[in-house]
Amino acid sequence: MLFQTDLESIMEKIRNFSFIAHIDHGKSTLADRILELTGILKKHEGDAPSLDRLALEKERGITIKAKAVNIPYGDYELNLIDTPGHVDFSYEVSRSLAACEGTVLIVDAASGVEAQTIANLNLARDNNLKIIPVINKIDLPNARVGEVSKDIASLLECGENEIYQVSAKTGEGVAKLLAGIIGKLPPPQKSRDNRLKALIFDSAFDSFRGVIAYVRLYSGEIGRGMKIKALATGLEYEVQEVGVFRPEPVKKGNLSEGEVGYVITGVKNLGEIKIGDTITAVKNPADAVPGFRETKPFVFSSFYPIGNTTEKMLKDAIMKLNLNDASFSWEPEKSLTLGLGFRLGFMGSLHMEIVQERLERESEIEILATAPQVVYRVKKRGREPEEISRPDEWPSKQEIEKVYEPEILATIITPQAYLGASMKLLEKRRAKYISMNYINPQKVILKYKLPLSEMIAGFYSDLKSASKGYASFDYKHSGFVEAKLEKVDILVNGTPVEALSTIQPRENAYYFAREILARLRKLIPRQLFEVALQAKIGGRIIARETVKALRKDVIAKCYGGDITRKRKLLEKQKEGKKRMKRIGRIDLPQEVFFEILKK
Repeated sequence: MLFQTDLESIMEKIRNFSFIAHIDHGKSTLADRILELTGILKKHEGDAPSLDRLALEKERGITIKAKAVNIPYGDYELNLIDTPGHVDFSYEVSRSLAACEGTVLIVDAASGVEAQTIANLNLARDNNLKIIPVINKIDLPNARVGEVSKDIASLLECGENEIYQVSAKTGEGVAKLLAGIIGKLPPPQKSRDNRLKALIFDSAFDSFRGVIAYVRLYSGEIGRGMKIKALATGLEYEVQEVGVFRPEPVKKGNLSEGEVGYVITGVKNLGEIKIGDTITAVKNPADAVPGFRETKPFVFSSFYPIGNTTEKMLKDAIMKLNLNDASFSWEPEKSLTLGLGFRLGFMGSLHMEIVQERLERESEIEILATAPQVVYRVKKRGREPEEISRPDEWPSKQEIEKVYEPEILATIITPQAYLGASMKLLEKRRAKYISMNYINPQKVILKYKLPLSEMIAGFYSDLKSASKGYASFDYKHSGFVEAKLEKVDILVNGTPVEALSTIQPRENAYYFAREILARLRKLIPRQLFEVALQAKIGGRIIARETVKALRKDVIAKCYGGDITRKRKLLEKQKEGKKRMKRIGRIDLPQEVFFEILKK
């Protein structure tokens, strides 16, 4: 046990900080330079940053998971957390900032201030963190250091001489930044309580050792053999190992107040460890650490096993990944057309795409993912509003009093040259104008409110196309607004196909119906009878397509002779087709659903 004065002197030498920035502004590369400068890593070879371990991170060149690394540097102990930059992974940033006293805000010298720069800055301010501004990539030929310095100074209300200039690629200015981190960031504050209190800010799973909980200690200490419990679940454990990441796990005798590290208790059940939970001692327990922003999924999709993948294989893969990424939710579901599967909830469409790819790669399974849906609030007559994310739960038109859809406050930063194209795109997406401000004469900040359903339907890629790749985008959920929405049912030969039902804005319903029926007509194999494809809202048919019947040439063998013989054969065929159309059933091949739902 450390004496009070010893602990305070040790804590004075600790710095817990994170890197935050817009996507691709060089956080992970700068982390590598600091690890090399402090001797944790040898000179890194290759293009991919060493902290980006996932195959998807290396391929896409983005950080998906936050990484914690302990850096001993002289008398100091630095705990660096590298965070993602994409808007869909802001929950990772939120979790990381909860474990820090300070943060380094990185801005690209060429791109300048972008949407996620401002969003992450606001997160840091909400956590009352000390912020060190940095301009990265000053070695680029198109670097605009002076201009970007003015923008950052205006944003942070600081002097331009307070902004560090570095090149993460060449290492220029990194040593000066490291000195600034030690000199300007505050150490952890000493707690008046000596009881163990540790926040679980992330976790991972090891098939041999079980759950590895990433923790930040706010008071007390934790070591091997100690009896601890998790406050959210009430479950008790015995500590098997504690340590720090450098960046690989390194065992320690114990972790003390102010430190960041890992705890292994041998837990094998993936659902027992909750991100945001507090660990404390069984004897003389402490209160919970005030939690950081809880995540709430807003985008939903159904995942079904295909090929050689079984429902159990998919379930095991989801449970394993859910421990490492607690921000997505899941529950079993059953479809009459697609069989047993799972309904998953995500933070955004990129988050959904990443989860699907990680499931397929890391567990070697095949998945069919349905088109993403958002959560709606539906108020039935005389009842309280309820949340609905599946079309098959949608009540009849007669029962509905009001419908509400989720709305986002979008921040778009675009060059002046693409302002018109960006605003035109937003207006097509049912967006409502809020404000427009200039960062500088060449760059504009647009704020709009638009439905979340419009954002997940390819908005980000359309924005990049409209702005030639120069616009950046960030959003936050701003609640629910009343909307005019309709459930569009798809019928094949008069029978509703529930898997193809969807919720659409009333003004878009007809165009959506025409498109999906046209695609169905091309995909459904032709039968010996005519197949009617219809789209319906309530009791009204709004669109129709027809799959033409295959025609057998019944008069092929009639050479000349009485015309009445040919007429009899054609009439007999006509009657047969009528009967087949009346009693015939269409069993849609699963491939049809795959092709429709994938889009």
